[in-house]
Amino acid sequence: MTSQTSEPAPASEPLAPIPADYAPFTHLTVPNAPLYRQVMRAFLAAKERFAVHLRPEDVYAALDAGSRPADVEAVVKALDSLVTWGNLRADPDTARVTAVEDFYRKRFIYQLTRAGEAAEAALGTYDEVLGRRGELQAVALHDIVTQLRALLVIVAEVEPDPAKAYVALSVLTARFTDLADNARAFMGSLQRTIDLHDIEVEAFLAYKDRLIQYLERFIQDLITLGGRIALLIGELEDQGRVGPLLRLAAVREAADAAPEEAEHAEAVAYEKWAARWSGLAQWFVSAEGRESQARLLRGRALGSIPQLLAVVRQLNERRAGRSDRSADFRALARWFAQAPDDATRHRLWRVAFGLYSSRHLTIDADTLAERVAAPEPASTPWGEARPLRVSPQLRRTGSYERRGKPRRVADRGEAKRRLAEIAAQQAGEAKEARDRLATGGPVRLSRLGELDPLAFQLFLRLLGDALATWRPGMTTTMATSGDGSMEIRLTALDDGSTAEVHTPDGVFSGPDHLIDIIDLTAAGERGGADVPAEPFSAPALPSPQPATVSVPRQGPPLQPSQQLTEDR
Repeated sequence: MTSQTSEPAPASEPLAPIPADYAPFTHLTVPNAPLYRQVMRAFLAAKERFAVHLRPEDVYAALDAGSRPADVEAVVKALDSLVTWGNLRADPDTARVTAVEDFYRKRFIYQLTRAGEAAEAALGTYDEVLGRRGELQAVALHDIVTQLRALLVIVAEVEPDPAKAYVALSVLTARFTDLADNARAFMGSLQRTIDLHDIEVEAFLAYKDRLIQYLERFIQDLITLGGRIALLIGELEDQGRVGPLLRLAAVREAADAAPEEAEHAEAVAYEKWAARWSGLAQWFVSAEGRESQARLLRGRALGSIPQLLAVVRQLNERRAGRSDRSADFRALARWFAQAPDDATRHRLWRVAFGLYSSRHLTIDADTLAERVAAPEPASTPWGEARPLRVSPQLRRTGSYERRGKPRRVADRGEAKRRLAEIAAQQAGEAKEARDRLATGGPVRLSRLGELDPLAFQLFLRLLGDALATWRPGMTTTMATSGDGSMEIRLTALDDGSTAEVHTPDGVFSGPDHLIDIIDLTAAGERGGADVPAEPFSAPALPSPQPATVSVPRQGPPLQPSQQLTEDR
């Protein structure tokens, strides 16, 4: 059978001609494409059971009961179309011939062609790649370490065994390829999770704790095992042992080539193994002007944790309906800066604050109708404006409205007094928290002492702002609180000391750091300026459960024990 034609499409939507070489993919773009896919899957399933030929009734029985056609004739038509496209081959079914008349009946058995099997393999790979979410394979790191050590043992022999070298390099390449592909797919799905693409908010909130723990565990393994892998690669390359190993693997791979092509096959195999080793070395070992992929992956994973926490904080604030005046004023300031001209800025001012310019009085109905028909601009000076017609009643009595008993004015003094007390109390609590956290200079975190709940919540927010600006390789960072009242400077120490901050709800412990917290509002108060303090409202504590915050350190990134934990 030749594959030169395709199933006719409706006249309203003509299909573009498909090259003959790609005719086995025609069944993807024609009507009834799902039926064709099911038929081809039935043949693949039969091939796995070592069944070579299938009759139409066998294919019909193998289809899903909920989506199979009403009769077997539809399956026969689909089989004939697949034969036309080159996916299947049809042979006369002579096994069931019992009379001369049976020779004249259309009876065929069908089997997969090489082109049809290759097309289904390509479609299976396509579906697998699209459906892959990826994972961070810490086990693959252990396997890579094991295979590198095995290579060191093999190359140390007087006469290295080509079979052992080939197997070790093959397993090493396979595990490294899985690690790189799955890491790339996982980081892509993680970014979609951070952006809340194709994910429900409730599912994200339930998933984020396990995701953060998963990231931290892989980062710890990548720090520990990645450095070990880099050392093993350097040991192999420094002693010039990589080339002989790759040559042994190339010879082993080209052993079955034809005699006239043996030399070329060995050269091609060596180039392939050299490219694989170069990719492995560049993934784990940094060079001048180029960071390794492992370091970049570690940086992205570390940076995704604060991003996840920021998304959680934004979702919680959105649920609580929190209003941040400082953020509103900053957004308004950006709008003023982006306004194209002064007229636009004046309109923005009037809309934002409701402070309109003076308007001319309208006294009677005639004046009102006249101004509606021909309005007077608000920017017109009083002396240049058209005169107003004042009602005679206004001239006689001095008032246009009829006099009567004035309405009773509600006394809101008590409510205002209560609001003022609450505002003063919150301002005092915020000031006490700032005074308690102000260090007056760099001090160790271990000397911070015990903190009350309000001061501890403010400290956690400052620490989160500082960690959000931390990047790999940094030893110190500085950040300012969202309301601009506090500034924190955090410096990593390398002496291995531990700090504990006691609170009524638990102990916050982890590696010691040098910390400097500055109350920016104190400078204005000392200068005599009246600096209003925005009321500080501490957010509600989360439900009692262990919380983990990773703090980067100088030199190698965090070890498993280098974490700040809060046990409540």
